Amino acid sequence: MKRYFVKLSYDGTQYSGWQIQPNAHTVQAELENQLTRLNSGVIIKIMGCGRTDAGVHAKNFFMHMDFPEITDVNNILFKLNNMLPPDIVVHDIFEVSSNAHTRFNATGRTYHYNIHTSKDPFSKRFSYQYFGELNIEQMNQGAKLLLDYDDFEAFSKVKTEVNTFICNVTDANWIETASGYRFTITADRFLRNMVRAIVGTLLEVGSGKLSIDDFEKVILKKSRSNAGKSVPARGLCLVNVNYPPDLIRNSLLKRID
Repeated sequence: MKRYFVKLSYDGTQYSGWQIQPNAHTVQAELENQLTRLNSGVIIKIMGCGRTDAGVHAKNFFMHMDFPEITDVNNILFKLNNMLPPDIVVHDIFEVSSNAHTRFNATGRTYHYNIHTSKDPFSKRFSYQYFGELNIEQMNQGAKLLLDYDDFEAFSKVKTEVNTFICNVTDANWIETASGYRFTITADRFLRNMVRAIVGTLLEVGSGKLSIDDFEKVILKKSRSNAGKSVPARGLCLVNVNYPPDLIRNSLLKRID
């Protein structure tokens, strides 16, 4: 068996998140089922780079698996993509060292949250419609504060088992788009529901319900009850995962050789 990283994308609308759960339709379960079929019924288990919640999407997601040696990547990609449903696509498969890990070796993850401000049937699946005026300058002032702190218990789902609420946020900003707004946030790790809670709270800043000082107090008080409501999952998408350069570079050079 060889260890492989797999790069994929999925529309999370119809799934109860990435991770396998009892009596639930998940992205991980769908992939494991089809990979097991490809492996003549011998069970294949996979590990994802993170655990997206129900309804959350991923443009660039990585998982790893131990699989019999693949000599023709394009053939496996063709077969697997024909077996998978239309809302999951596998882009690439490449060999890595036997101890490489898509979750623990990741050095950063970037999410986008998309908002549209007028009714649009082509946006509603991947964006949240927000009614009302927003002050993007105020929202960016609030977002900038996230880089000054590392304890984000205020934005974590209450009933969750984690050893720490510490996250290193390295980028957080809002931009205006053709249809509305986009929030981008990058960190080494994220807590459950963290991005959606941050967005919901920053929308209160943008609408004038919270001042910048109030937003900072939300962070400092470390209580989910003080933060804003979580925005809907459909606007959230994992867009990038970073790994040490040598892990990816060496794998690609091996494929070229």
